[in-house]
Amino acid sequence: MMDVEDLKQMAGVMACSFVENGMQIGLGTGSTVKYTIHELARRIHQEDLEIVGVPTSIATRDLALDLGIPLKELDELTHLDMVIDGTDEFDPDFQLIKGGGAALLREKIVAQASHGMVVVADDGKQVERLGDFPLPIEVTCFSWQTTLRSIESTLGCSAVLRMRGDKPLVTDNGNYIVDAQTGPTIDDPVETERKLLEIAGVVQVGLFTNMCDVVVLASQDGVQILRKKNGRIQAGRE
Repeated sequence: MMDVEDLKQMAGVMACSFVENGMQIGLGTGSTVKYTIHELARRIHQEDLEIVGVPTSIATRDLALDLGIPLKELDELTHLDMVIDGTDEFDPDFQLIKGGGAALLREKIVAQASHGMVVVADDGKQVERLGDFPLPIEVTCFSWQTTLRSIESTLGCSAVLRMRGDKPLVTDNGNYIVDAQTGPTIDDPVETERKLLEIAGVVQVGLFTNMCDVVVLASQDGVQILRKKNGRIQAGRE
């Protein structure tokens, strides 16, 4: 019986099968993608893989640099071939909740600039309806309580400011994170995202809609490649 960490490693390593020589790759953030980053570094040093990475967080940047992965800023490139990232939940329509690692703004910028998105996950992240995992929402520090109340009113749920110890967690962008306790009720992620982005203090929402093309899913039965119908990524391992 494999534990969750074993499953994360399986998915993270398998995702590298989509990476080809010469690609420009968005490097996600989180406990599963770290295995992808380690495997990409191994291929660079042992198999002469040539890629350029764009990190989605300071933590990912530091890890990639430590492992010797060549990096560039997104602004230096005209496009990304794909991004490989984790998720906190995904539903049957390949819609995602992300932001458990507080990197959702940079992750979404990189995902939107990519020609495809591969998500790595263990089977605990697969759900029928989004929202059991609290929805992360990045908000301005200015009048964050007012923004939190607007989020609660819009979603009809309670929300809490994410803390780090006895102080608010501050993102790489200098903002706060509010976690909305919606429960598994998000039937229309696109509309939910739209409504939240209308709130002035909301910087970005942890709903990644119509972005994911492939989920590399690890379970006790092995690794599955789940492909979105008519998705942008058709190559790679089955």
